[in-house]
Parts: sequence; structure tokens; C-alpha cells
Amino acid sequence: MKAAKVTNMKGSKTIRVGDHPKPSITQPNEVLVKVLAVGLDGTDREIMTGPYGEAPSGEDELIFGHEAMGVVVESGKEAGLAPGDLVSIVVRRPCHDPACVNCRNGRSDFCQSGQYTERGIKGAHGYLTEYIKDEDRFFIKLPEACHTFGMMAEPQSIVEKVWDEVQHIQQRLIWEPRSALVLGSGPLGLLAALTSRCLDLNVHVWSMSAPDSPEAKLIEKIGGVYQQSNAEGGPSSLSAYAESIGAHFDLIWECTGYSPLGFEAMDVLAPNGVLAMLGLSAGGRKSEIPADKLNMEMVLENKCVIGSVNAARKHFETGIYRLQQMESRWSGAVTSLFTKRFTLDEVPQVDFNHIGIKAVVDVVPVEQWKFGAAAGETAYSFSV
Repeated sequence: MKAAKVTNMKGSKTIRVGDHPKPSITQPNEVLVKVLAVGLDGTDREIMTGPYGEAPSGEDELIFGHEAMGVVVESGKEAGLAPGDLVSIVVRRPCHDPACVNCRNGRSDFCQSGQYTERGIKGAHGYLTEYIKDEDRFFIKLPEACHTFGMMAEPQSIVEKVWDEVQHIQQRLIWEPRSALVLGSGPLGLLAALTSRCLDLNVHVWSMSAPDSPEAKLIEKIGGVYQQSNAEGGPSSLSAYAESIGAHFDLIWECTGYSPLGFEAMDVLAPNGVLAMLGLSAGGRKSEIPADKLNMEMVLENKCVIGSVNAARKHFETGIYRLQQMESRWSGAVTSLFTKRFTLDEVPQVDFNHIGIKAVVDVVPVEQWKFGAAAGETAYSFSV
């Protein structure tokens, strides 16, 4: 079978599509899945062009891609999935440290040892290939209505984990949030904005994209307010923007990875509010911050800052529900994020500077997708 790989992981990386052994079921709880489509994100960009990513032990190449949707083509006799089932798949696998209580209890997203693996990212091959095999517990069944956007279950699970954490944290008080600020209008930022609107929050998005960009138009479509961060004549900072609208924000999603912005966000967080940091910073940036002022506000106003990455199975399940809610409220909102589509053979030519919002790799051409009972016996006759 074919697979998209990063080769020479420890040297000068090369992206190629080559042969890889097709997996086969060896355990009764395993399933074999035909991959239909895989979304690409900033992590894939870092793996393809930067220093990020780790090949499986003893290897120097990595099949990448971790936002997958596929169809079950074979299942072990003890597996809880059947051929024809449309599925998404969890990314992280637990560590083997017996002292890691979180991994031992199904919450590898809170791994304490750091020895977890992540398919397509850290120590395990990913999903940009024709077939994948794994234990059935790592697959989540998708309603067939999700077939146009099921690969977004993984990024949406990250957003759902944050909201889950926020709800637990805010049990400390009576909290009736009204406003949310999203920093960044990449795929994760837009999903955070869509989620916040589904929660009936007033949404503001602060981003560098132009006011007439597809990102800005989507925010307007869902009833949010879009503000270009570097607009000529506009507010010079988040603080200036908050002052101009006369409001601070109950919930802030930091999705840019630009660390100075995260500290600036602390200043516009409302009393008792939560700042969730989802973006990863790199480059050793330095900036001056009003440390005493921020310290005083954090203490006296009961502000909270959390970091969040990865997600558990329950967040995938909630995310699947939320994606359907988004599409029900604003038809085409989720699929409008897909601004560039590639075939598997085209992956080595992907240029992240020219994909718009979100790239999707169609491992199987869309017109050939088959799943569920309606597909009949031909559902499993994909070429190898």
C-alpha cells in the first residue's frame, strides 16, 4: 500500500509517497480501516518542515497525519465495530509506566511520564496511508451524516476538552459567561469561535487576516465580531480593543502560539474568567510584561489560566455532536474550512503558505467513498 512519509527524520527531511506493508488483524479486538481522508494542521507542518516529530523506535521515517476519517473493512471477532462503519480515530496511546495513574485509567491526554506515543506525531506511524489497524477502543464511530467533515473530529476534540476543563474549574463559583475572545483564525481558532457561538456566547475574534478574508466572513456569518489585529487606524493592542468596546472577556481562547499575546490576554480577562492556551510557542521570544499588574489582577480577580493539548475519547464523542450542531445552525460552516484538497500522491508538494484555512488529503477520491449498509458488498472492494 502507499503512504506519505517524512524520511531522514534526524537529518535533512524529505517528504515522499512510497510503499509500506499493509497491516493485518492479528488480535480479536482489532479492526482494519480503509482511510478516506486526512486533515493537515500546524503540527503536520512542523513535522514536514521543522524539527518536530519522532519516528518509531529503530526507524528513521514517519508516516504522518493524525486527523483521519475512514471506513472499517475488517474487524476481529471481539471488536465492537463492523465492516461499513464510518470512524474517526484517537491519536495518543498510553505510556507503559505503571506509576502513571492517568494512562492506566484511560486518560493518556494527562500522561505524567511523557512516554506516551502519538500516531503520526511521536513514536508511531500515522494515518496518511491507505489502511490503518488498531484496537477497536481507539476508534470512534461516526454518524454517516458526518461523512463530509468527519476528519475534523480530532481538532474539535481539542476544543471540547478545553470546554470540559473550563466547566470543571468554574464549579468553584456561580459563573454565567457571556463573552468569548478567540485569538487567531486558523482552523482551531475558527472551531473555538463556532463552539463558543453554539454555547450562545458573544464572540470576538482577533486575528491578522483581512476583514474581507474567508475567516472574517465566517465569523460574521455566525454572528461574531471580527477585528483585524494589525488594521491601519484600528486598536493597537488587545487592551486598546477591550477599552474601545467597553468590555473584558469571560473566556479567552489563545490559538496563535504567539506567547506575548497570551500574556496580553491576561489583562483583558474578566474577573473570574478563564484563559485557555492552546497554541504552541517556539523561537525563544522575549517581551516586556507588566508583571506586578498581572499578578495583582490574577490574585484579586480570581482569574485562571490553563494549558491544554490532546484529548480523550469522550471529547471526540462530544466533538462529533458539536460538529453536527454547527452544520445544523450554519449550513456549510464546517466544510467551508476546507480550502484546499490534495490526493495522497500530491502530499510532497503541499505548500502550507498557499492552502488558505485548511487542507484535506483525499486518500480515496471523494466520488469513490463508500460506507455503511447502503454501499452493499462493494463497500469493501477498495483497491490496495
